[in-house]
Amino acid sequence: TVVPGHVDFTVEVERALRVLDGAVLVLCGVGGVQSQTFTVNRQMSRYSIPCIAFINKLDRQNANAYRTLDMIRKNLGHNAAFMQLPIGKEADFCGLIDVLNQKALYFESSDGSIIVEKEIPQDRRTEALERRHELIEYVANADDVLGEMFLLEKTPTINDLMAAIRRSVIRRKFTPVYMGTALKNKGVQPMLDAIVNFLPSPDDVENFANLSRNGAEEKILLNTTRSNEKPFVGFAFKLESGPFGQLTYFRAYQGMLKKGDSLVNVRTGRKVRIARLVRMHANKMQDIEEAFAGDIFATFGVECATGDTFTEDPTLKISCESIFVPAPVVSMSIRTNSSKDSENFLKALNRFTKEDPTFHKFYNTESKETIISGMGELHLEIYAQRMKNEYNCDVELGKPKVAFRETLMEPVEFDYFHKKQTGGAGQYARVIGVLESFRETCKAGGPLVKQMITGLKMRVLDGDHHIVDSSDLAFALATKYAIEQ
Repeated sequence: TVVPGHVDFTVEVERALRVLDGAVLVLCGVGGVQSQTFTVNRQMSRYSIPCIAFINKLDRQNANAYRTLDMIRKNLGHNAAFMQLPIGKEADFCGLIDVLNQKALYFESSDGSIIVEKEIPQDRRTEALERRHELIEYVANADDVLGEMFLLEKTPTINDLMAAIRRSVIRRKFTPVYMGTALKNKGVQPMLDAIVNFLPSPDDVENFANLSRNGAEEKILLNTTRSNEKPFVGFAFKLESGPFGQLTYFRAYQGMLKKGDSLVNVRTGRKVRIARLVRMHANKMQDIEEAFAGDIFATFGVECATGDTFTEDPTLKISCESIFVPAPVVSMSIRTNSSKDSENFLKALNRFTKEDPTFHKFYNTESKETIISGMGELHLEIYAQRMKNEYNCDVELGKPKVAFRETLMEPVEFDYFHKKQTGGAGQYARVIGVLESFRETCKAGGPLVKQMITGLKMRVLDGDHHIVDSSDLAFALATKYAIEQ
């Protein structure tokens, strides 16, 4: 799963990390650790995701892998070490030194598809050996088995080092650092090998869920083996509208699900039949017959919300940890340019709020505006563009109107007499009192623009009533008119 690093799409990172077992932290070789890198690092820590680091864009001017490694250690606090060293700088970047195996890898085709293995250049051999010793030292500090070999001055084999790195990565004690340039496909292949070699499989990770039993909740360990010994437990982490209806993405955490099986939404108690299972490859679908624990798949026709837990056993009251959804930070007003688009406008808003938990909408009854909120201006602008492209609905974004409020600068006495007697039941009330601010007196006043009043305290001193015509409504109206007066 590839997720955008932009802050406006932070929910995509959240839901991806919630269901993945490992991640690749991509850093810029020029900028190094940036503000959003801290956010992504916190998100990985929240879900205890092991990771490897990849320093990208080494072909750009001022790219410096050594500086970026220092930032990973100091700014992010990772126990990190180079698995590779760059050969050539900036535009002359042409290959990598494999620190672990002490070999040089050259990418000789324009697209980086041809990799030639050679001896390390003579002038880089000393540095390569020093970095290998540093790598062993950093891993030994994180892994007890290798640490014992290090103390006994035994020489670890390649297999010993690979196993120690894998154990350390899975326990989030060590971060191996790879590098390259994705644009020219240099360094990508060794990084993909590292994903296979060092990041965990579903069997290597313990996944827990909350089980409700006899009015109490307990934390249980899910069975992640690829078998049907335990009832199926799945987690819906993403909703998407497609040509065949709503597409719901699932992560299977326990058991097995076959096409045609029925599942129960633990939150709503609704039972649904799974008619089709697909594995997604970007925007292409591959039909599958079954899904096991650890698989990520999608299905159609399941009405649910992001974060719902599904199981095949209706008596099993189990729920997986939900996705952390940050509060929206930017709000904008939105309106259609044509009244005939109102129906499509509402359809689009309802769909987007269902798909994206960080996208909110509400109607402001004071300003008579529809307000949308999200993680940034780009976030909201993309949804406005999608309304035009997918619903043929032109919309206009703007700044929300400010809801002004008025208050008092000094106490005001009032005596209001309300009388409406025209025969039959009438209205009669009199209120006497003082209006004053319960906050610090305003130092400077503004114009009265007939907005809602706030920050007031009313003290009722006296009043008058009529034995026949006084009522709650009469006193409410008298109070209202007294304030307006």
